[in-house]
Order: sequence, then structure tokens, then C-alpha cells
Amino acid sequence: MKGVSTLRDSGRHVIIIGGGASGVLLACQLLRDPPNDLRVTLVEKRAEVGRGVAYFTANPDHLLNVRASNMSAFPDQPDHFWRWLCARQAAQNGAVTWQPCGDPFCFVPRSTYGDYVASLIEPLLSQPSRLRVVQGECVSIRETQSGAEVALADGTQHPADFVVLATGHEALMAPAACYADPWVAPSDAGIPKDGGILILGSGLTMIDYVLSLLSAGHRGPIVAMSRRGLLPNAHCHVEPLRIDAADIPFGSGARLLQWFRTLTAAQAAHGRDWRSVVDGIRPFTQQIWQRLPVPARRSFLEHARAWWDVHRHRMAPEVEVRINAAIAAGRVSIVAGKLSGVEPNTSGAFVRYRRRGEDAVKTMQVTKIVDCRGIINNPLETSNPALRSLFNQGLARPDPLHIGINVATDCAIIDRSGAPSERLFAVGPLTRAAFWEIVAVPDIRNQCVELARRMTTGGEQFS
Repeated sequence: MKGVSTLRDSGRHVIIIGGGASGVLLACQLLRDPPNDLRVTLVEKRAEVGRGVAYFTANPDHLLNVRASNMSAFPDQPDHFWRWLCARQAAQNGAVTWQPCGDPFCFVPRSTYGDYVASLIEPLLSQPSRLRVVQGECVSIRETQSGAEVALADGTQHPADFVVLATGHEALMAPAACYADPWVAPSDAGIPKDGGILILGSGLTMIDYVLSLLSAGHRGPIVAMSRRGLLPNAHCHVEPLRIDAADIPFGSGARLLQWFRTLTAAQAAHGRDWRSVVDGIRPFTQQIWQRLPVPARRSFLEHARAWWDVHRHRMAPEVEVRINAAIAAGRVSIVAGKLSGVEPNTSGAFVRYRRRGEDAVKTMQVTKIVDCRGIINNPLETSNPALRSLFNQGLARPDPLHIGINVATDCAIIDRSGAPSERLFAVGPLTRAAFWEIVAVPDIRNQCVELARRMTTGGEQFS
């Protein structure tokens, strides 16, 4: 057959769709044991692997929101990233463009972490018999009698024993010319420095974009609008509270909330920080989510998610200082409200909105709108052709809340009939419906370790 790869001639072959952090972490785990006979093909649209959307930024002001001590790619080597960082700083001899880390609690630029992820895959690139990187877009995936097959936009087809989707977050598409891409630098987006900017969302993506605007010398008004007008809290140096799983009321949303509030209040009464409770519960969040009934999950998403996010997904302390200074100086305004209309015009857009708790419609003229509300939540709205092909064939289905695709606890993709695949898997943010807390490296690396272990040491259960 024309354009068909024949890499399945010997050993088991895994194709990973997506060469960002999730895909690279999985590839590294799969190939970490030299004696295994497993081979990996990494398919990525970008010219380089390891960065994806999250770590592609070159702006040194865009910092990780997880401390360096927690960002190792390998759970069994928790200081791996910290040691790499120390060696890099020593080699650069003070020539870094950001404040060097003095201890593992520091928060480094996301571009630096992208360098780290790229360095993990670099040694494997010289071993083409074990790893091959293919630049291209996957347009379809199908199961075959002997495994699975991936088709790329250039017409080539690649057979494999297993295919793993690791495509990460899918950004919202700009609906009109008055919108600017939050992942494109303001200077590249042609944003005038005196223009008024409306940012939709007030989370970490908004924080990064405000920093980009300030770094570019933006002088115009910046308004960030979200339903509740909540800003992410900042990290501080506290130790996680030791929590016993036996004390957690799994399975009950109401009891869980009451338990959490009581525990936090007790810590505050003893002069301790609420962050210790949030960090202490982190090892259990996936289990908490999985044991909640669907109505409780739906209630959390509607009423509590925003509050959880600003306490759980925090910004670096130095970032908080800059953002608070910009707000105090009147350069940035945070509005709790809801967009009710956008009329593009020659100057940008005329915007209508309602403040939270008010009926009156207010208006503003802005030069650009930047949608930082995050990602496409409903997987059926995806523009990803690989995922669309799975839906069209009935090989995948959305979860009941439509926040991700259905996967089993071993990351196997569940088809339309409810059966888990023996050949198709997913890791990273695509699996948030099953795992919820699966957007940060500490969670994704554990997921990749477990899937790699099953494929390399328990491969017979997949054959």
C-alpha cells in the first residue's frame, strides 16, 4: 500500500500523537529500560518536540506555577529537575536572563522547563531504532486486526501495536478579527500600546498575558473579566498537611465540602496556612473525583470549580507582586461580570457586559479581546481531526459531563458501546473526565509511569 510505514517488523511499536510534555514524558518512560523491545514513534505538528503550547513561550516573565522541587519528570528521582537546573545555572555562569534559583522552592520560566523536557528526549533521538520523531498532523486513527493504524495529513499511514493520544489542551479558536490569540505575543499580534484590551478570564493564562503586555510596554487600559472576578492566589513556603485517607469522606460531595472547611478552619485557628490543607489533599484528589457521583461532579463544576482553581492552581510569589502593583496603579482592572455582546468595528470591538449581581448592561470600546478562559471543554466541539475520527467511528465517546473523553483507569479509550480499547489509549488533559487533576506535570508523570509500566512489563495483557 502506498505510503505505509513498516516499522512493526520487530518488537512492539507505540505511536504517540502529540510531542508536547505529555507525549515526551510517556516516550521517556517507555524507553527508559534499554533491554525492552518496544519502539516509539512520536508524531508532532511543530518542528520541535517537548514544548507544546505550555512551554513554547520565550518570555522569561512567564513562570511555572509549580515549584522546581515538584517538577521532576521521574517520580523515583524527585530532584531530577532541580539537579538539571543547578547544573544548567552553573554552566551558564550567571548569564541567565532571569533570577537564578536559590532553593528548590523557586519558580522558573516555563521556557526553561521546555528546555528541560527537550533535553530528556535528546539522547533518544540518536537511537532511531528505538525512537522516531515524525513531523506532521495525525488526521485519523483506526483499529486493525493486528493493532492500530495512524494516517497523517501527508497521506502516509503508520501501523502500530498501540496508539496513545497525548495532544494536551486544545485552545479556543478566535471567532473574529477583533480577538487576539493569548499564545501569541502582543507585538506579533499587532496590538497598539495605547489600545484598550479586554481579557476574558482571570486565571493563570490571563496573568501570563498581562505580564506579556506589561513587558511590551503597553500603556492602554487592561480589563480582565470573569464570572466571579477571582484571581489566583500565590504560593508561599508551607509544608503539606499530613492527611490520612481514612479521614476523607469519599463519595459524598456535601460531607466532603464540610470536612474540608472544618479542616481548613482548624488549621487557621492554630495560625497555620490554608495552603497546607490544599497541598495535603493533592495526593487524593483523583480518588476523590472518581468516587464522587456524577451529580456531585456536576455541582462542583458549576458552583465550586472557580474557588478550587484559585486556591489549587496558584501563581509564583514574584508574579503576585507584579500583578498587585499593576492593579494598584490602575493599569489592570478585574471585573466580575459576563459578556453579553460583541460588535466588531474598525477600531476593534464594541462590548456589552453585565457586572455580577447587576441587571444594567454596561459597554466599553476595546482594541482587542483576548480569550483566556482556557480550553475547549466539550470534546465533541474539537477541531482535532484525530479525535474527530475516533468519534466518527464510534471508537471514543465523551464523558457524561462532556469535559473530556471516556477512558478507563488504565487510560484505555472507551468506545461508544462502553468497551475499553486494547489498542488505543490517552494521557494528559484529554483524560480529565476520569482523573480531573491531570493538567500538571506531577500528575501527568505518574500517569505516564503507570501506562508505560503496563506496556513494557505487562504487555501480554494488551496483546
